Amino acid sequence: MTRIAVCCSVVFLSFSALAQTGGGNLVTTAPTAVTSTAPTEVSQFQKIEDNWSNAINGRDQYGLELVLSPLFVDVSATGDISTRNQQLADLIGNDDKSLHLEQRVVTVRMLGDIAVANGTYVLHHKVSSGAVDEKGVFTHVYERVHNGWLCINSQRTSLRADAGSKAKKQSASELPFHIPFFSKSDKSEQ
Repeated sequence: MTRIAVCCSVVFLSFSALAQTGGGNLVTTAPTAVTSTAPTEVSQFQKIEDNWSNAINGRDQYGLELVLSPLFVDVSATGDISTRNQQLADLIGNDDKSLHLEQRVVTVRMLGDIAVANGTYVLHHKVSSGAVDEKGVFTHVYERVHNGWLCINSQRTSLRADAGSKAKKQSASELPFHIPFFSKSDKSEQ
């Protein structure tokens, strides 16, 4: 009697599970890729990034307003946090005539009405010691608004200077990871 009750409950649960999943359709579809390097999406967001760069390079306040959302938050490579209004004020009040920004989109992830663009950038600007070219990577989060895209968040990370360009040789104690007995030490050279 117990076996019959168990068998009936297994059959009943199987039918109820099939009913909840859509009538027993056992064919599953593979999930679509989220990260895209499709030329259409990358070129679409490259145009937006070009508009952003052109607004910065041309000191065009209106052009920058067309790219940045009123909710925009920027985290610079130095860790400074700013809003859209602060970005616009900095654009207008910046005396650095050598300021030049170039951005290249590498990947785009579409998440419904949100898109995440990742890429590289070169920012040419003046610092106290002279002009520098800051190279790095960015992540820009866009929101679809009125059949267009506005950036709501920006994060930049500058890349470290190329280690090959430094004439200084690192000693074993300066290396980030050291395994005793397997690496060269100063004592073994005697």
